[in-house]
Amino acid sequence: MGRVYNFSAGPAVLPEEVLKEAADEMLDYRGSGMSVMEMSHRSKVFDTIIKEAEQDLRDLLNIPDNYRVLFLQGGASTQFAMIPMNLMKNKVADYIVTGQWAKKAYKEASKYGKANCIASSEDKTFSYIPDCSDLPVSDDADYVYICENNTIYGTKFKELPNTKGKILVSDVSSCFLSEPMDISKYGLVYGGVQKNIGPAGVVIAIIREDLITDDVLPETPTMLQYKIHADSDSLYNTPPCYGIYICGKVFKWLKKMGGLEVMKAKNEEKAKILYDYLDGSSLFKGTVVKEDRSLMNVPFVTGDAELDAKFVAEAKAAGFENLKGHRSVGGMRASIYNAMPKEGVEKLVEFMREFEKKNL
Repeated sequence: MGRVYNFSAGPAVLPEEVLKEAADEMLDYRGSGMSVMEMSHRSKVFDTIIKEAEQDLRDLLNIPDNYRVLFLQGGASTQFAMIPMNLMKNKVADYIVTGQWAKKAYKEASKYGKANCIASSEDKTFSYIPDCSDLPVSDDADYVYICENNTIYGTKFKELPNTKGKILVSDVSSCFLSEPMDISKYGLVYGGVQKNIGPAGVVIAIIREDLITDDVLPETPTMLQYKIHADSDSLYNTPPCYGIYICGKVFKWLKKMGGLEVMKAKNEEKAKILYDYLDGSSLFKGTVVKEDRSLMNVPFVTGDAELDAKFVAEAKAAGFENLKGHRSVGGMRASIYNAMPKEGVEKLVEFMREFEKKNL
C-alpha cells in the first residue's frame, strides 16, 4: 500500500522529501558512519545540527535577538506547569480558556498560585473565540495565557488579546510555522512539534531573555527551569536528538518552499477548498463560527452520529486516514497542516461530494 492522505491532528503528516532524506541518512549521517539516533549529543556533528536548526527557525520567524530558543521535552502539557513555576512571581495569572488544552493549562496553574479565567468560550462548546479587546486583566497578573489555535475545536485567534501591558504567553502547538508571527508581541511562545514540524518528543519554547531568571517557585525541579536549559543551550541533559534533527530538516524545507508568507497563502488556499465545500453542503456542516476558523484543523459533522461513523469508515477504506473527531466532540476533523498537499484536500472534498450524493 502506498502513502495515505493522513489528516491526523498529531503526530501528523510530515513532508515526504524530509522523510526520504532522513531515510537516506538513517545508517550513515553525512559520512559520520552512524545514524543521528546513535551519535553523542556532545559531538561536533550534533552541535552543528542543533545550531543550524535554531538559526533556521530564527530566520523563518525573524526571532529578535533578545529571545532564546529552547528545545525541550515533556510535550506541551509539561509547559502547563513549567510556565507558572517560572513566571508566576506574584502568584497570579490570567487565562483565556478557548478549548481543552487551555483549560488544562489553567487548572494546572491553579496548583501554583491564583489562576483567573478572564474569558471563556465553553458556553458554546468552544466554537468561537471570545472578544478579547477589553478583558478584566488582573493588575497583579504575571502573564496572560492563550492557546492560539485550538486543535480539537478548530478555532484560531485572528487577533491577539489586549493584555493591558501584561506579558502574553501562547501555546501555538497546532499553528506553529503555518504563517508569520510577530514574536516581539509575546513574552513566551511554545509548541509541541508533532503537529506541524516534527516527530513527537520535542517542544520548542521561544522566551524573552528578561523572563529567564533564577527567581522561580521554590520547589521547581531543576529540569523545569528555563534558565537551566538556556544556560546549557538546550543540552543540559540528553535532548531528543533525532526529533531535533527532523525539525531542522523541516525548517530547511520551509525555507526552500519560500518561507512563512508562502506557507500562509498555501494554507489559506487549502482551507478555503474545504470550508467552501462545507458552507455549500446539505449534508456536512462546519462547527466553528466563520470569523474564528482555523487554517489547520477543520471539524465538521453530519448531525447524525451513525452517519459520521459510516463516513469515517468509508473514508479510511478510500485512503483518507484519521478523520475521526476528537473523542470529546465526536464528528470528523481534517487536520491540514503545512505538509498536507493541496491535492489531499481536493481529493477529500471529491470523496465528500460522492458520499453526500449517496447518503442524502
